[in-house]
Amino acid sequence: MFDHCLYFNTTALARRLEREWTEAFSMFGLSPPQAFMLRVILAKPGLLQRELADELSIARPTATRALDLLQTKGLIERRGRDGDGREVCIQPTKNAIAIHAALNKASGTVTSKLKRLLGEAEFGETVSKIRSVRSGLE
Repeated sequence: MFDHCLYFNTTALARRLEREWTEAFSMFGLSPPQAFMLRVILAKPGLLQRELADELSIARPTATRALDLLQTKGLIERRGRDGDGREVCIQPTKNAIAIHAALNKASGTVTSKLKRLLGEAEFGETVSKIRSVRSGLE
């Protein structure tokens, strides 16, 4: 019935992918959005909160809530930047750094599984097309 509906098909795909990454990140006690955010923080320590939100294509209030949870879990610290209380840099803690490799490996395992199921070329083309559609709608 909805074979040609972008909304229906992307939402169904998102639910399926959510299950895959939820399972992968469960050993860390993180949801997929939290885990992906932490991976960005680990890869780019010192980002401003607004830069992090932009990097993840999420609203700033959404970033704030996720950062609050990561801070509660002892995985990030917020530090004022150059004495300016309005700008806060996000830094990973030692606990986050300790799980960095395992977090990336867990994500890589899911990506490898999807590439096996879809084929390397199909996987790459699909990601590229989805990014193109997303960019076109922004």
